[in-house]
Amino acid sequence: MPDNQEPPESISRGYSASKDDLLSRLSKIEGQIRGIIRMVDTDRYCVDVITQIAAVQGALDKVELGLLEGHVRHCLLGHHGGPETPEEQTAEVIGVVARILRR
Repeated sequence: MPDNQEPPESISRGYSASKDDLLSRLSKIEGQIRGIIRMVDTDRYCVDVITQIAAVQGALDKVELGLLEGHVRHCLLGHHGGPETPEEQTAEVIGVVARILRR
């Protein structure tokens, strides 16, 4: 399924139960990014801008970890889509963690 299409209503994701909280967190992060744009536009001190960027990265890291935890608990352990064998599940999680660590 292409990324721009909505999944069928019957599909449950690892973040489904906390979707409202997730969207709220992402909206706050979006606001922080708009704030950084304003800081750059108004020529704020470099260290202040860097500090705000670090705060956004930290917030995104928390969202990312929560999504990964939900994925493992719901999608893998609950067998709601994704790889089915323990070997495939392990490879998927290790792949995600490896991508995170490469940043």
